[in-house]
Amino acid sequence: MSSRRQLNWSTAMQGLRADRIQVPAGFLGARGRIEVAARLGKVALVKADGSFDRAGIMRAATQAAKAHQLSYGSTWAVAMSVSLKAAWQAASTTRARAAH
Repeated sequence: MSSRRQLNWSTAMQGLRADRIQVPAGFLGARGRIEVAARLGKVALVKADGSFDRAGIMRAATQAAKAHQLSYGSTWAVAMSVSLKAAWQAASTTRARAAH
């Protein structure tokens, strides 16, 4: 007698969804703050030669982290982690947009 394995698609799909990376709380807000600051000229995420402006990214992340702490009451480490991820993602997007 051959052994058969049954697959429950509903359970399998739930497992796949659970394995995906979750967006941390406040990430989208931090990214929005950083993009607005870059558009208004308060911070520069990319230099004229196309390289990343690390000081500008850090400045934008610090401002977003302060706002994140006020909104969510998180620790500085958590707020800075979320904000740095958002700043680097915004900088990568900005550089890709400038290249095309």
